[in-house]
Amino acid sequence: MTAKVAIIGSGNIGTDLMFKIKRLSQHLEMAVFVGIDPASDGLARARRIGVATTADGVEGLIAMPEFQDVEVIFDATSAGAHRYNAEKLEPYGKRLIDLTPAAIGPFVVPPVNLDEHLDAPDVNMVTCGGQATIPVVAAVGKAAPVHYAEIVASISSKSAGPGTRANIDEFTETTSEAIVNVGGAAAGKAIIVLNPADPPVIMRDTVLCLVDRLDEAGRAAVEESVAQMVRSVAEYVPGYRLKQSVQFQDEGTDVEALIPEERRTGSYTRVSVFLEVEGAAHYLPSYAGNLDIMTSAALRVAERLVTAREGATR
Repeated sequence: MTAKVAIIGSGNIGTDLMFKIKRLSQHLEMAVFVGIDPASDGLARARRIGVATTADGVEGLIAMPEFQDVEVIFDATSAGAHRYNAEKLEPYGKRLIDLTPAAIGPFVVPPVNLDEHLDAPDVNMVTCGGQATIPVVAAVGKAAPVHYAEIVASISSKSAGPGTRANIDEFTETTSEAIVNVGGAAAGKAIIVLNPADPPVIMRDTVLCLVDRLDEAGRAAVEESVAQMVRSVAEYVPGYRLKQSVQFQDEGTDVEALIPEERRTGSYTRVSVFLEVEGAAHYLPSYAGNLDIMTSAALRVAERLVTAREGATR
């Protein structure tokens, strides 16, 4: 069984997602590709591969005859645009997958909490940094409660389009919130770095977690939990990998300002995890792992929604 889908947003993320659906998906069928610039490269590519298009935004989508059969709509625009689009689409009962930081619906990170939100009408994919790092925060949390987590996402400046640049504040706020709500940390912070290096560098992510002081067995449990999570993410993002082994450093009261007062014990271990994400280069260059992980995660979510619906109707 397949479901027809539409993508709103004909920029880099939307176009890459379109090609992933066409090349990789067994459960999704591209029905409509939506933009607002008639001359965009994404719309031209969609027409060349036989996908119906409109340059009239969400209103154009709703007016198309194909719209009636669309079950799932991806929004790869911006936070403000998604709020507008979601309001326009709400009467039609379509399932929305939001690749912007708008966060109207629940945050979803596939290996962490996807099955909890299979009935949500609008799910949010957090951010590229969130998709890369929150699984690791959750993995550390399985072995030891995380009192504080901080992530730093470093991406190539060339992979940051106007949508990303316009949403920097939303990126940090949304990711910080999801570190707590999805990752399970008591407190969280997110930082994004646009790296201007040329040639461009691939996405690098650093995850720092403060937990209670770990003994040898505790450190081994964290290492194994992180390794398992990295394998889970790599199932749908093949370029996702550990850059080096998990690092541990014991800390004292000097880090307590970062930890909620009720969790302070005076004795902690800092867990440091270093990741890199190389893109699959379906449309985007391989250094744009930050965009690739978003489209790959969104594809994973849509396919799970469709297969869950199929199982429920049997």
